[in-house]
Amino acid sequence: MIQTTSEKTRQETRQETEETLDARGLVCPLPVLKARKRLQSLPSGSVLRVLSDDAGSLLDFRHFCTEQRHALLGQNKDERCAATIVHRIRKG
Repeated sequence: MIQTTSEKTRQETRQETEETLDARGLVCPLPVLKARKRLQSLPSGSVLRVLSDDAGSLLDFRHFCTEQRHALLGQNKDERCAATIVHRIRKG
């Protein structure tokens, strides 16, 4: 199948820019506040990957994304470090 230039551009646009914010060692509300600040500098549709070890951040990021209209793509334990939670947020 031959792709036109506009189809290629749409596919490239869909590929998300992903940045990482290391908020390990910080407790509520700092992980969310730092994520909020970082998201402000990113274009809409970008993905921010936040590393946190604060158990309360699970609920904090759910509320934050709902209130700020960002998409919470996932919250998982890091495979390399069980204490680290990885939050993936797509900026709305």
